Amino acid sequence: MALSPKLPLLFLIITLSSVTATASNDDVVAELLSLRSTSNSGVIHLDDESISRVLTSVTTPRPYSIFLFFDAVQFHDKKELRVLPEFKKQFNLLSSSFIKNNPDSAKIFFCDIEFKDSNLTFSRFGVRTLPHIRLVGPTQGFSDSESFDEGDPTNMAESMAYFIQLKTNISVGPIHRPQLLSRNQIILIALVILAFISYFIKKFIAVLSLFRSQKLWLAGSLFVYFLSVSGCMHNIIKSTPMFLEDRDNPSKLVFFYRGYDRQLGAEGFTVGLLYTVVGLLLAFLTQGLVKVRNVLVQTLVTFTALVVSLLIVKQVVVLDNWKTGYKIHAFWPSAWN
Repeated sequence: MALSPKLPLLFLIITLSSVTATASNDDVVAELLSLRSTSNSGVIHLDDESISRVLTSVTTPRPYSIFLFFDAVQFHDKKELRVLPEFKKQFNLLSSSFIKNNPDSAKIFFCDIEFKDSNLTFSRFGVRTLPHIRLVGPTQGFSDSESFDEGDPTNMAESMAYFIQLKTNISVGPIHRPQLLSRNQIILIALVILAFISYFIKKFIAVLSLFRSQKLWLAGSLFVYFLSVSGCMHNIIKSTPMFLEDRDNPSKLVFFYRGYDRQLGAEGFTVGLLYTVVGLLLAFLTQGLVKVRNVLVQTLVTFTALVVSLLIVKQVVVLDNWKTGYKIHAFWPSAWN
């Protein structure tokens, strides 16, 4: 049976098409490798034209995957997108770690795209919010690419590496995070510490002697006592204001709020100061006055301290009655009535 003269021509066309497609794929891979080599982090910047060439001008399945970061530099300073620069930093770290672990690999390329010069690509991918990262596999395009769910930006590089390995079986390898201090900085700090070690020891001994000071412990105890009775920790935890503006007269300030549902900081400090005075008087009577030999002086000072303490406690009770509406009174024996 004779062969049709058109059959060899058909084989030639198919062969040339295959060679041309292969050459096109190789050209795009070579272009991506060249662009990656010129980037410090290995991230390739694409625009509408270049991303179309990378995704649509080659035959599928493509010999590579694209991990694409959608960026908008004009939004980096926006409060609602304050995490975007940190996400970009983690993306660059992932790219540089992959290149360091796999210097000759062309299985995946890390790319970014800027909203200002790539509006069409944002629309084709359907990106409406940032941050946004997509994985375009060898057989995927604009519509069926997979979105990476962003998480905690502090360890996002590891999360992205796990996502890539899960979807493409490509191992990124360990993430190489930069050291906080360089080797030269560590040596310099060590030399400074050695140079001033004697000075530090001298200061440390001085601090130890300071903690043996009775005056320091007395002041510290008094400070802790005042904080305990003034409700200072309550004010800090609840973010209680010291005072409020008078609703009826904004030029006036309210330091005491009537009602048990709220306590101002000035109220706690005032009552705490009164209680501190009572505590100091009690400490003076039990620790200082007993050393006085004159009985008359002891009697007068004790009587004065008791009267002052009684007036202070009475004032605190009156303030509590005014604030809460509850009446506190003494319970006398029934025989006294």
